[in-house]
Amino acid sequence: MRERRPSTSLGGRLSGRRRRVAVVVASVALAASAGVGGATATTKPAGNDGPPRVLTSPGGTPSDARSGQARPAAVAVPQAAHTGSGWTTHPLMASVQGWKSETTPQLTRTTPTGYTPARLRASLHLTGTGKGQTVAVVNAFDNPYAAQDLTTYSKQFGLPVPCTKQVKSGCFTFTVAKPYGVAGADPGWALESSLDVQTVHALAPEANIVLVEARDNAFTSMFQALDYAAGLGAGVISNSWGADGEFDGETGADRHCALASALCVFSAGDNGNPGGYPSYNPYVLSVGGTTLGLTQDGEVDFEVAWCCSTGATGGGVSAYEPRPAYQDGVNPDEHRGIPDVSFNADPYTGVPVYDTAGVNGQNGWFQLGGTSAGAPAWAGIVAAADQLRAKAKRPPLAGANSQAQKLIYSMPHTAFRDITRGASNLIQCTGEVRTCRAKSGYDTVTGWGSPGSGIDVALAAAR
Repeated sequence: MRERRPSTSLGGRLSGRRRRVAVVVASVALAASAGVGGATATTKPAGNDGPPRVLTSPGGTPSDARSGQARPAAVAVPQAAHTGSGWTTHPLMASVQGWKSETTPQLTRTTPTGYTPARLRASLHLTGTGKGQTVAVVNAFDNPYAAQDLTTYSKQFGLPVPCTKQVKSGCFTFTVAKPYGVAGADPGWALESSLDVQTVHALAPEANIVLVEARDNAFTSMFQALDYAAGLGAGVISNSWGADGEFDGETGADRHCALASALCVFSAGDNGNPGGYPSYNPYVLSVGGTTLGLTQDGEVDFEVAWCCSTGATGGGVSAYEPRPAYQDGVNPDEHRGIPDVSFNADPYTGVPVYDTAGVNGQNGWFQLGGTSAGAPAWAGIVAAADQLRAKAKRPPLAGANSQAQKLIYSMPHTAFRDITRGASNLIQCTGEVRTCRAKSGYDTVTGWGSPGSGIDVALAAAR
């Protein structure tokens, strides 16, 4: 697919995708850049996407806030959001059995592969199901098959199906909102929304879900959709999109997630350090990525930082956002670090997703990964925790005053799996080595860690 980069004027489109969408069938990698409305596929070996990049000032001089030098200024505001299949420069990844350059690869299977909802929930020993909670998923363009694909997914894994006129019990409410209309359908963004809503459902099978479709992927459209989602009363808002990097003036948009009764969850990106906005928003729960090995019964065998053959977890230190108080004592830098937490993101240990719109003419069951899978997974975890918090008459996890983040960082670290191993996310590392390596405690590769056993109960007890 064709790659598009962010435009330099306000009001344009966010130009790539921040969703890691990956199909894993065997061992040979096909990379197809997932640009909006793209057309062609190209091949390349698995590994780093190119040389490291550094932030530059208008005069072109490298500028790194972490080293005490001048921060970048007058950076052009990106105008289009990436979806979760990857960043603008980090494309859709597919691994295909026996793939040859002169043949047409089959990117899907007729039966699902990847970690099932049952294995994921078993690995976390979740108690809550999200019952009574509503999760909003913000995405761009239209996915006309979202409801039927979610039904197919639910039936495949024995989960509650969306309620209809015919099915009124043992179901959950799934709706699609298009508050500002949509500028057509886009298969890449449709695959993103399929990944998002199905992953939320996998972790919180009884939560109600609203897919809020922005008109297009312009930043203004995405924030309009986010504001609309907040107005619906959803307790969690899942977002697998964002800019490739940061921009001067981004702090003015932080308010969109300073919500009194809801929490914005954003993927940190799939192109390594430094990550991008809105994940750096201090009111956001930023989700990085790991490679997670599970046994057949869902127990954790191993977990390491995700990098580098199919991408790398986003992370780093902001050039513009000051360090929030909840990172005092864990983040040695003066600026906001991301991610806060992590979840399985490696496409090779990914999740099954059913998608009718398809990519490159292929549809059906995909095995997908990326931090775009981590954001909706954490949204489902938060919904399960909010269910338990409501039962205990405690307020939901929310963004206002960084209430949710304060609780998470104040929880016993044993509630999380501390990720201390794995390759560093050096694909685009611009800071000191300490900002790019997984280590004991907090780090800007996997944050405070991945969710531990009984994470929803631990979150419900936090106060």
